[in-house]
Amino acid sequence: MKNQVLIGCSSFNNRFWKGIFYPDNLSSSRWFEFYCQYFNTYEFNGSFYKFPTVRIFENWYKKTPENFIFSVKAPKEITHLKKFNDCEDRIKEFYEVCETGLKEKLGCILFQFPPSYQFSAEKLDQIIRNLDLKFKNVIEFRHESWWNEEVWSAFRTHNITFCSVSHPQLPSTIFTDFPLIFIRLHGKPKMFYSSYSPEELLDIKNAIDLKSAFVYFNNTASEAGILNALALKHMLE
Repeated sequence: MKNQVLIGCSSFNNRFWKGIFYPDNLSSSRWFEFYCQYFNTYEFNGSFYKFPTVRIFENWYKKTPENFIFSVKAPKEITHLKKFNDCEDRIKEFYEVCETGLKEKLGCILFQFPPSYQFSAEKLDQIIRNLDLKFKNVIEFRHESWWNEEVWSAFRTHNITFCSVSHPQLPSTIFTDFPLIFIRLHGKPKMFYSSYSPEELLDIKNAIDLKSAFVYFNNTASEAGILNALALKHMLE
């Protein structure tokens, strides 16, 4: 992936998109197939709620076109319940399931920590020690204490990407000096619902143009996510 911007959404099974993106007469069983005609990446979030299996990912692999890329979110068992404590084997298993099932279609592995997870040097060290650095690891924090130079420097040293987020309670910095740019747009001011203006999308476009980036719209509780994704894709064409 050299100087390629991949744009997608964090869900696709969305009734609000019918008649706006999905044709009215298209069966919901074909929605993802239709999505793949417009986008070449998808952020797989189902793995956050239930630990995935190789078979599940093999099925996703088979139903996507050549050159399609998945980013996969780590299970909350790892990031929210255990918070990387005593789960080295589970993390290793997760990597193996992703790699075996998705093969060359595996893009980034996303680890998103909860708002209660605040910065400490010990936690930073624990994160780095538990990651398999041969993968494209992306870390998303939900507490502002992680926005500091100690974290950024350690991540750059170990080839880890600090996730850029658009979130009502967090800084909106788009980080361009990590192994790749990874942006999650959750909706502001109303999380999951709010749409981004053409001016906001243009700012994103200018920040990532001619660079390697993954951009995922997670404002999918309405029609906003798909319309924003299509608009940004058009801006970059």
